[in-house]
Amino acid sequence: MTDVSGEVLVTSLALIGIVIIVSALLSGLIDRSGLPQVAVFLAIGAALGPAGLGVFNTTLDSPALRVVATLSLTLVLFTDAVSLSISEVKRHSGLAFRMLGPGTILCAAVTAIAAWWLLKVPPASAGILGAALASTDPVLLRGLLRRRDIPDDARQALQLESGLNDVVLLPIVVIAIAFTGHYEVNAGSLAKLNLGLFILGPGAGIAVGLIGVAALDLIRKRTGVRRDYESLYSLGIAFSAYAAAEAVHGSGFLAAFAAGLTIAALDVELCDCFIEYGGVTAEMLLLFTFVIFGSSLIWTGFSGLDWPTLIFAAVAMLIRIPIYLASLLGSRVNRRGRLLIAWFGPRGLSSLLLILLPVFAGLPGSERLFQVCALIVLSSVVIHGTSPMLLARFGKPKEDDVTPSPETERAAAAAATAAITLPGAATATNAAPTTARSTASTATPSSTAAPEVGPGIVTIEDVDRLQNAGEKVSLLDVRTERSMETSESMVHGAVRMPPEHVAAQARELKLPKDAWLIAYCA
Repeated sequence: MTDVSGEVLVTSLALIGIVIIVSALLSGLIDRSGLPQVAVFLAIGAALGPAGLGVFNTTLDSPALRVVATLSLTLVLFTDAVSLSISEVKRHSGLAFRMLGPGTILCAAVTAIAAWWLLKVPPASAGILGAALASTDPVLLRGLLRRRDIPDDARQALQLESGLNDVVLLPIVVIAIAFTGHYEVNAGSLAKLNLGLFILGPGAGIAVGLIGVAALDLIRKRTGVRRDYESLYSLGIAFSAYAAAEAVHGSGFLAAFAAGLTIAALDVELCDCFIEYGGVTAEMLLLFTFVIFGSSLIWTGFSGLDWPTLIFAAVAMLIRIPIYLASLLGSRVNRRGRLLIAWFGPRGLSSLLLILLPVFAGLPGSERLFQVCALIVLSSVVIHGTSPMLLARFGKPKEDDVTPSPETERAAAAAATAAITLPGAATATNAAPTTARSTASTATPSSTAAPEVGPGIVTIEDVDRLQNAGEKVSLLDVRTERSMETSESMVHGAVRMPPEHVAAQARELKLPKDAWLIAYCA
């Protein structure tokens, strides 16, 4: 190994280590404050870049950037698909159409027209920029979607948009690249392009997804698979789908999405495993990508500023508001929800990754497109990224002021009863906590002589011992909504508690603080 390659290796490992350490240390602060997590890692990149310590610098022609960007876009599309609930998409198909049709597509078209008119770029290049900037960033949206005071319809609409718009916009970017004049376009080349985009790519992804789900199901039944390893298995399917599609000259990115959608349709447990464990791994890579962009690339957005560029940036940021307000007319989303949807359209990593495709293709003028996109992403990080924090400060109703719904009040009454008179786990109907997939959160026990059952995994026998010892025990059903949809059973006497905002729900339900709280997820 040469000295240069050794320095690159050390720098890369240092960056990965910094991302993991900072993510862990700041996770609680970011969740409570509403600070944009992306901004923190862009700042880290700036501190390590040429303007800071000078230990790291990436240019648009860097091979490392191409590798990281490819991995990131693959994970973005795969995560989008896996996170989708097929039943929710069907149930809200009308809302999904409004978000993607009159919403996403019209935003891309109007932004492209503005780019052609104001920036004087060719129509195909304007189409690429419009499509890239119509993509919303799930990382920046996460802070908003975690808030409990967001209307359910608005939350569902934004989740549908962030999960589906990339797969709609990616083909637009790819087809527009073909029409830039950089490549020879004829009937044969167009047929080959469409074949790879819409048949070979998705077909390879579906095939890999089907084989992966079938193999996992077989091994589950015979020997079992650890839940944390199932999340890594999901990542393996994503990358295998990409490789399989590229091997047959299809779109690896659409293959990753198709593989994720196949998993979402066939294996809810694998989806939940990925969201619980693998999602963190994927997020680390995406944050690492932000550090790379923050070292120098994203700051090129400030180069070559002029009035047409600033006006275009304002149009690209604000055009979403009237378009989405109009597209949501007649929907069941209330006024506050429509305003939130229209405002929260953050541009972030997805936009940068899409605009890099023409850069990697060697398209003339693509560097200028990247600079404009970088400027708008930086503006969005500041404006949209800080919006949840302002909403937390001035928005109504505040999280602590949320009045429990009638369902919550009924659950609270059930919890008070279940904590004292909960039947033995052996009498549970149709479902029961299992050794492999149950977790326990133990409050201070009511008796110092309570049997030892910890610290994390409990069995049905452990529950029986606690109850026989006279301990207060509350069983909590913390399965995800998708897991609930595949099973109508529930442990007798258990309290339903979705896995989001557990602490706040426990306060609302007034769960006893001196009881054993035992949660099960399968």
